[in-house]
Amino acid sequence: MNIFQRAREDVFVAFERDPAARTVLEVLLFYPGLHALWWHRAAHALWGRNFRLLARLAAAVSRFLTGVEIHPGATIGSRCFIDHGMGVVIGETAIIGDDVLIYQGVSLGGTSLGKGKRHPTIEDFVVVGLGAAILGPVTIGRHSRVGAGSVVVASVPAHSTVVGVPGRVVTESGEHSDAGEPMLSLDHAALPDPVVRALTELRERVANLESETGADTEPSDSSEPDRER
Repeated sequence: MNIFQRAREDVFVAFERDPAARTVLEVLLFYPGLHALWWHRAAHALWGRNFRLLARLAAAVSRFLTGVEIHPGATIGSRCFIDHGMGVVIGETAIIGDDVLIYQGVSLGGTSLGKGKRHPTIEDFVVVGLGAAILGPVTIGRHSRVGAGSVVVASVPAHSTVVGVPGRVVTESGEHSDAGEPMLSLDHAALPDPVVRALTELRERVANLESETGADTEPSDSSEPDRER
């Protein structure tokens, strides 16, 4: 696929992922996430040919123009879409698969000062909600969803939904074929709250224990008055 075919594919993806997109010209002119990906492809090509200084210069210009910071060493697959884009940071050893959707304010950061793999791997068809941070050389399995504001520091199996700080897997549907599957949506109103769920489970366990032991949870009305001293 040549550069023009990939650009056309990127525009098509913008229409597919963003209902606000109306015309091709609008997408070409006013979608900074798209521009950041195009700049990154040029920077990544320079990086791979050991023109490291020029690659970093291209990345710096892209950050200035788009508000998206992508290290030229990062690997990004096909049909990735960065929605809005402002504040997105993608580290040097990050690997992003195909058909990934990233919202604004997302950080794919490192937790190590070593020179090896220190940034996340995001597999195909993943959705990362706004403000989420995925830190370290962890893997987010394909078809997973990361809720807004989550901080993920451990690997996540495929077909999972992760929310919270630190991120917890709240749903997991197991492995299945990608054939004919649409991109997962990230309806935050429908995402379960792990804290509320834990409190609910704790309350149910207490109620079951009280039922088993015959404990009376109602306050007694026949309490003795305090004795006079």
